[in-house]
Amino acid sequence: MGLREDLERYREVGEERREDLAEFIQYGDLGQSLPDEIHIPIKIVDLPEFQYDRRDRGGVGQGNPDVGDPVGQPQPQPGDDGEEGEPGDESGEHDYYEMDPEEFAEELDDELGLTLEPKGKKVVEETEGDFTDVTKTGPDSTLDFERMFKEGLKRKLAMDFDPEYIREAMKIDGWGPDTVFKWARENNFTVSKHWVEENYDALSPDERTKWASIDEMESEVTPTSTAQKIREEGIRHVPFRREDERYRYPEIIEEHEKNVVVVNIRDVSGSMREKKRKLVERTFTPLDWYLTGKYDNAEFVYIAHDAEAWRVERDEFFGIRSGGGTKISSAYELARHILEEEYPWTDWNRYVFAAGDSENSRNDTEENVIPLMASIPANLHAYVETQPEGKAINATHAEEVEKNFAESENVAVSYVNGPEDVTDAIYEILSTEDS
Repeated sequence: MGLREDLERYREVGEERREDLAEFIQYGDLGQSLPDEIHIPIKIVDLPEFQYDRRDRGGVGQGNPDVGDPVGQPQPQPGDDGEEGEPGDESGEHDYYEMDPEEFAEELDDELGLTLEPKGKKVVEETEGDFTDVTKTGPDSTLDFERMFKEGLKRKLAMDFDPEYIREAMKIDGWGPDTVFKWARENNFTVSKHWVEENYDALSPDERTKWASIDEMESEVTPTSTAQKIREEGIRHVPFRREDERYRYPEIIEEHEKNVVVVNIRDVSGSMREKKRKLVERTFTPLDWYLTGKYDNAEFVYIAHDAEAWRVERDEFFGIRSGGGTKISSAYELARHILEEEYPWTDWNRYVFAAGDSENSRNDTEENVIPLMASIPANLHAYVETQPEGKAINATHAEEVEKNFAESENVAVSYVNGPEDVTDAIYEILSTEDS
C-alpha cells in the first residue's frame, strides 16, 4: 500500500469519527458552517511520519561528547525544567466533514425518526407518464382493443340466448307469440318480439301442439348457456358498439415546486441575555438547515422585537441586544404583513418560528398574539422558550400558547433549558408537522 492509499485510508477513518449529529447540534460550533454547507468536526488521525529521537543513546559514531566546539545552545523543551506544562487554551486540531442541507435533513430524519415530506404548491412542469388513462377519442393507434373486446364480450354474455330453447317454448299447446315473448322476458332471455313472431310463423300447426304445458317442456329440454356455447363452438361474433371504444393516453404528471418561507422571530429585549440567545441560535440554525434540505426553494425572514418589531438580516439576527420591554404581538403583526405581501399561501409553504424567554407585556399573549397566530395560515407555528436559569414568575407566554392551541395540529411549543434539550425541541417541532 502506497503513501497516497495510506492517506485516503486515514481520512476515511477520520470521517467515521466525526461528531454524532445530535451531539453536534447540542454542543458543536455551529458558527463554522454556512447556510448551504454544514461543517461537522471530525478528529484528525495522525499520519505516520519520521521523527528524530532526541534521547542520547550512544552508539557507533557518537564520539567523545567533551571534544569539539558547541554549535549552539540547546533550546528548552516543554517539561525540561521538571515541571508539568501548563494546560493550553486552544482547542485540539480538527477537520470538518462537509454536508449539504439535503444530506443533513436525511440524517436528521434518521436520527429523530421523522418522515416529513414537503408539500408542493405551484405547478412548474407537466410530464407524460405511462398510458394509464383513457378517453373517448384519439388516433386509431391508441385504441384500447382489449378493453373494447371485454366490453363486447360482457354484452354478448348478457344478451345472447339459446334460440332452440325459445323455439321449444313456441311448441306449447295454446301459447302464441305474445305468451312466448312475455315468458322469455320474465326469464331474462333478451329476445325481440319480431324474432318470436317470425319464428312462430315458421312452425307448422302440428309443431305448435308438441307440449301440453311449460312444465312438461322444461322437464324435457335444457337450455344451453352462452358460456357453454362459447366453450363448445368458440366465438363467431362479438357485438361491439361505438361507446365501447376507448383510446389510451399518457397520464399527465404535475411537478410541483416545493417552496418554503421560514419566518424566524426572536425576542431581543433586555431580559434576553447571552445564554438565552445562544439557545435560540442552537435551535433555529438546525431547523433552517433542515428545511433548506427538504424544499426546492427556501427563503428566510428574520424579525427581531422588543416592544416593537423590525426586519433584520440573518448575520445580525442572533447578536442583537436591546434594553427595551417586550411585546411579542408586534413581531406577528410584521410577519403577517410580510407573508401577505411577499409569500402568498397559495404558492408557499410557511413556517413561523418564534423564540424568547416567555416574558411578555401584560395580556398581550391572550389578547393579541394568539388571535394573530390563528389568523396567519401556516404549515406550522412554533414557539421555543429558553430559560437556562430557571423559570421566571412572569414567563407565561409559552404556557398560554400551549394551553390555547392544545387541540391544534399545526402549533408546537417546546422548552429549552440547556443545550441537551435542543434536539428534543427540534423533534417536538418537526414531529408536529410530520403528523
